[in-house]
Amino acid sequence: MAKQGMSIPIPDILEIDHGVLVNLETILVKHGFRKVAILFDEYSSKHYERSIIGSLTDIHADAFTFDLSSDIHNLITRAFEMERYDAVLAMGGGSIIDFGKYIAFSRRSPFISIPLSPSNDGFASSNCSLEVNGKKTTVPAQVPFGIIADLTVIESAPEPFILAGTGDLMSNITALYDWGFEEAHGYSQVNAFSAMLSKKAVNSFIRTPMTDLKQPVFLKELVSSLTMGGVSTVISGNSAPISGAEHMISHALDKTSRDPQMHGLQVGVCTYLMALVHDHRVERMVKVFSRTGFFDYVKQLPFSRKEFRKAIEMAPSIKPKRYTYLHEKKYRDKACDLLETDQLLKEIIKNP
Repeated sequence: MAKQGMSIPIPDILEIDHGVLVNLETILVKHGFRKVAILFDEYSSKHYERSIIGSLTDIHADAFTFDLSSDIHNLITRAFEMERYDAVLAMGGGSIIDFGKYIAFSRRSPFISIPLSPSNDGFASSNCSLEVNGKKTTVPAQVPFGIIADLTVIESAPEPFILAGTGDLMSNITALYDWGFEEAHGYSQVNAFSAMLSKKAVNSFIRTPMTDLKQPVFLKELVSSLTMGGVSTVISGNSAPISGAEHMISHALDKTSRDPQMHGLQVGVCTYLMALVHDHRVERMVKVFSRTGFFDYVKQLPFSRKEFRKAIEMAPSIKPKRYTYLHEKKYRDKACDLLETDQLLKEIIKNP
C-alpha cells in the first residue's frame, strides 16, 4: 500500500502589501478571532500599540509588552498566567515574534506574526530561538496561522535590517548544498518538496531588481521569499532547507564574539564563505551582495579573523547531530584558509 502523504500546517492568513494593518480587525473577525493577545517589544509598543489597540473596536484585545531578555522559563510562566485567547499576535522584531510563537505553542493557540522588518525568516518558520539556561537554543514553536506584513511599515525599517534579511535568504543556497551533502553521507534524507520550495524562494528573489532596497517590488519579493523559506521548514520538520553550516558559524560567533552583529548580517558573510568552501554559486552570491550593497555595509563592521576561525572550529558542536561540510576537518581547514586568501573576505574581516 502506498504511504499516505503528511498533513502540513501552513499559514491561513498571508497579507503582504501596503496598508494591510488597517484591515487587521476585518482579518481577525473573518477568521473568528474575537479575543486576542498582542505582544509588543519596547519599540513596537512605543510606536504602534496605541494605534493598533485603538483600531480594534469590535474585538477584545489585551496588550503585553515584553522585556527581550526574557528566557524560556519566564515565557512559560507568562504564558500560563495569561487568559485563554482565540489567537496570540506578536508585532515587532525577531525576538518578540519568537516569544509570541512560543507562547502560542505553549497554550495551543493560533499565532499571527506581524513583522516590522524583513531582517530574517523567523516570522514565518516553525522554530524559535530562546534563552535556555543561559544559552540561545532553537526550540519548537507554533507554525504561524497568519503573517501580516505591512509594506508601508517595513519600508521604514533601517537599511541594515533589509540587508540582514537578504543575507538570511541567500543562505538557502548553501543550506541546501549542505543538506544534500548530509544525505549523501547517510545522516538525513532530503525532502524534495521542502528543498524545491526553499530553492524557488531564493531563485525568485535573485531575479528581482536590486537598485533600491526600499522599492516595493524588492521588499515584497524579499518578504514573500523569506515566508516560503519558513514554510519549507514546516514541510521538512527541521531547519535544514534554510540553515546549514553558515548558520552554525553565526551561532558560534554569537557565543564567542565580543561584539556579535545582527543575525542576518553574520549569516550573509558566512554564506559567502560557505559558497567558496562548496565552490557552488559563488558568482551569483557576489552579484546579489554587491548589487544590494550588502558587501559595502558589512565591510564597516568589526569582524575578527580570530573570532571567525574559532567559530568555524566550533561550528560542528553547535548542531552535532547534523553532518554539514564543516563537520569534516578538511573543509574547516579550507574555510579558515579562505579567511586569509580570499580578497573579499579580507576586506570584510579586517581585524586580526
